[in-house]
Amino acid sequence: METVPRTATGAARPRATRPRADALRNRERIVTAAREMFVEFGPDVPLDEVARRAGVGNATLYRNFPDRAALIHEVVLAVTSRTTDRAAEAAAEEDDPFAALSRFVHAAADERIGALCPMLSGGFDKDHPELLAERRRLEEAVGGLVERAMSAGRLRTDIEVGDVMVALSQLTRPLPGTGCPAIDRFAHRHLQLFLDGLETPARSRLPGTAVTLEDLRHRA
Repeated sequence: METVPRTATGAARPRATRPRADALRNRERIVTAAREMFVEFGPDVPLDEVARRAGVGNATLYRNFPDRAALIHEVVLAVTSRTTDRAAEAAAEEDDPFAALSRFVHAAADERIGALCPMLSGGFDKDHPELLAERRRLEEAVGGLVERAMSAGRLRTDIEVGDVMVALSQLTRPLPGTGCPAIDRFAHRHLQLFLDGLETPARSRLPGTAVTLEDLRHRA
């Protein structure tokens, strides 16, 4: 016989409720649709259009995300988390450290990490604890890939993790007004050129100094 949990006074204790499977699927569809549309049209795309692409009603969207800021927060969190997972997979599955770094760079482009930059402006809370924790996970994962490749003598030594992050941001960011018809083809082509320039032996002396993660944080 099932025992009903009760409080100290004997009253039935309310059960903790978990979101239903269909509610979780709807939330995931909304985040996926928002990610796609933010890439194509920017973070100011009408939320009604996001709901339409996700195949849910407006009420469902606003029940999960009461305003644009909440939806952008979730998209940034999801993209950052998925990109970190791609870094971990590359490190675990590739024997060649430089191949692992290359695999991650192309996977990060597929996750649309470059599209995050336009979302991190205005009143967006970049210092939210969830986002800071995810950013640290990503930085540590990418730092590990860079360190392994450099220690193996496969990566030039005059760069830092920040150089990789800046290149990912710049080379995978959709161009305004293009509608992104061929962004994947161009991004991966240019990322490969960038990766070729990272391999040893270095063919040139880089101007300026290597970009560290601290440099990026101070400029953010």
